[in-house]
Amino acid sequence: MTGTDRATEAFVAHRNLLFTVAYELLGSAADAEDVLQETWLRWVGVDLDTVLDQRAYLVRIASRQALQRLRTLGRRKESYVGPWLPEPLLTAPDVAEDVELADSVSMAMMLVLETLKPTERAVFVLREVFGLEYDEIAAAIDKKPDAVRQIAHRARSHVAARRPRGVVSADQTRGALEAFQRAVNTGDLQGLVDMLAPDVVFLGDGGGVVQALPRPVVGAGKVARLLALAIVRMAEGTLESTQINGQPAMILRFDGEIDTVTVLHVDNGRITGFYAVRNPEKLNNLANEVPLTR
Repeated sequence: MTGTDRATEAFVAHRNLLFTVAYELLGSAADAEDVLQETWLRWVGVDLDTVLDQRAYLVRIASRQALQRLRTLGRRKESYVGPWLPEPLLTAPDVAEDVELADSVSMAMMLVLETLKPTERAVFVLREVFGLEYDEIAAAIDKKPDAVRQIAHRARSHVAARRPRGVVSADQTRGALEAFQRAVNTGDLQGLVDMLAPDVVFLGDGGGVVQALPRPVVGAGKVARLLALAIVRMAEGTLESTQINGQPAMILRFDGEIDTVTVLHVDNGRITGFYAVRNPEKLNNLANEVPLTR
C-alpha cells in the first residue's frame, strides 16, 4: 500500500468525525467541507511513519483549520442581515440516540457556542464534546496545556450560564411538533399556545435574501400572534416531519421546494425556542442525511 493509499484510508475512516468537529466549530456545512479539503491537503503531505495516533493528528489539523476559518466567519457575521442561525443538517436517527452529541449540535446549544470567543469555542468543543486531553488540544490551538485548562474553565462557566436548562427531550419535542401540525391543519392555535413558555423566543434567519424576522421575538403573547400569522401561510404548503441536528423538526415546502426549516426547543414540556431557517444558502444540504459522530 502506497503512502497516499494509507493516508486516504485513514482520512476516510475519520471523515465523519472531522466533519462533526468542523461543523460544531463553524455552524456551517459548507465551511466544514472546506475545512475537510484543507485538512486532506495537509494530511497527504504528512510522513505517516511519524504519526502515533492518526485520529488525534487529523483532529488537530482539522481543528486548526476550523479555528482560522472561525475567526474569518466572525467578521462575516458582523455584517449578516438579521439573526444568524446555524446551517440545519438532516441527521440520521443514530445521532439522536447519542444524547450528548445531539445536545451539542442542537440549534439552542450551537447558539450558545456562538457567544464564545473562537479559541474558547474550540477548547470547549474539543474537550467537552470530543473528550480530547488538554495536551492534545494545546497542540491543536498552539497553546500550553495550562493555558488550555484556564480557557476550558472559562468556557465551561460561560456555557453553563447560558446553555438550555436541560437536555432536549425528543418525545417532548415531537409532542410540540404534533401540536404545531394540528394547529396548521385545523387553524386551532390554542393547543400550541398552551405549550409556550413565558419567555419563549422566536428567531428567523433569512440572511437578507428572503423575508424573515429582522430581530428576535420574545414572550408568549408576541410569539402567539406571530404564529397565528405564520400558520395561515403554512397551511398553503406541506409540512414534513424530520430530524434536524439530532432533534425532531419540520420542513415546510411550497411546490416541492424547501421554504423553511423549523426546529423547536422544548424544556419541561414548554416550548422555549423556535428556530426558523429560511436563508436559501443554508437549505442546500437537506437532500441526504449527514453522518455526525464523536
